[in-house]
Amino acid sequence: MNLKDTIRSVPDFPKKGILFRDITTLVKDPEALRCLIDTLADELKEKNIDIVVGPEARGFVLGSALAYALGAGFVLARKPGKLPCETLRYEYSLEYGTDALEIDAGAIRPGMRCVIVDDLLATGGTALATAKLIEQAGGTVEAVRFAMELTDLPGREALAGYDVGAVIQY
Repeated sequence: MNLKDTIRSVPDFPKKGILFRDITTLVKDPEALRCLIDTLADELKEKNIDIVVGPEARGFVLGSALAYALGAGFVLARKPGKLPCETLRYEYSLEYGTDALEIDAGAIRPGMRCVIVDDLLATGGTALATAKLIEQAGGTVEAVRFAMELTDLPGREALAGYDVGAVIQY
């Protein structure tokens, strides 16, 4: 199955000049979703993953499905103030300002083997922040995986040193 054919391209969203790659058209198609998750799971099965970590929000959709396929647990990386427990927090820079992600402070124990999964690799900032949270908790980042990658943006460079992969490339 050609998964690229299931991605909707939306011009001028969220602002003029941006071509938005919309994964919602892939995940609503049962065959495409199964193909994506099976592809990711097949390439990760030898890594003996304990925890899949998905950044808000599309990482929740892909991450929970991938965790199920791998027989692993799932941890949400959320925007600040969204988790009802003690958290670990990592702040990171954006083009204009900062953002932050948090995880449950007890969700990842030292030595746990983790994979990060999200819909899109663009600049790599969110994935890098997620990796830093995993490492702060004592886990190891075994891989970082995406449904899609925009190859003309510096995402891979931002994640240098990590095992990075994407199923679809633009």
